[in-house]
Amino acid sequence: MNPTLRYITESLQGFVPDAELRETALWIAESATGCSRTEILCKDTTNIPNLEIILQRIRNGEPLQYIFGVTDWGGFRLNVNRNTLIPRPETFEMVELLRKRFAASSVMRVLDIGTGSGCIAIALKKHFIHWEVSACDISPDTLQVAQQNAQSNNTEVHFFLCDILQEEISDFDLIVSNPPYVRESEKKQMMPRVLQWEPDRALFVPDSDPLIFYRRIASLHKAPLLFFEINENLANDTQQMLHTEGYDHCRICKDIYKKDRFIIAQQ
Repeated sequence: MNPTLRYITESLQGFVPDAELRETALWIAESATGCSRTEILCKDTTNIPNLEIILQRIRNGEPLQYIFGVTDWGGFRLNVNRNTLIPRPETFEMVELLRKRFAASSVMRVLDIGTGSGCIAIALKKHFIHWEVSACDISPDTLQVAQQNAQSNNTEVHFFLCDILQEEISDFDLIVSNPPYVRESEKKQMMPRVLQWEPDRALFVPDSDPLIFYRRIASLHKAPLLFFEINENLANDTQQMLHTEGYDHCRICKDIYKKDRFIIAQQ
């Protein structure tokens, strides 16, 4: 192994799972140098600027994506920082489900609520080039990141600032959302690096009203079709609420881990 890669893996033992050490070392080398993985593996050594600072930040629990300010998600390279969640693979599954449901030539007016990094909106627009895709978020700083990601991925998405719990929105054919859905009581089940580094407002909801965002979006009746990422422990509750709000046809879909992760609801 390249001596630099060996040094990284040895330095991070006990801080990164053993199964992820080699991949983490390669990720650091690629991101810090701009070299390809093949180039790195063929070199006798690799000079990584500020390596000790990077290693200490990882040992402090900071996610690699925030250290380098980027992540690769579903084939897209996205900017991320502490104003945005780090997009999860499960969220890309939601995009894939939509890709299977609609023809690429279809025409839809779509809104992504709580867009964060803009990942869902960008992926949908990239595939459904005829769709009119909009996306909103409560944070101006978050929207700035999303706009940068749309530009860097050559996609045209209309972004706007909106507190969905307080403001009205226009009518759309489809609303998609991965809103906050982790109950405060579920914090103890989460990894420290998520709790310490990722934005609380994008993750947590009160135990007293964990469906607050889903209920608000459904009660606005601004789209005949809703597609949500959901809390696996609240799938049936979410489905029942949607029925109550007039969405008669609701289907719960599982993710690759066989967990109830998505709901498609239609009036």
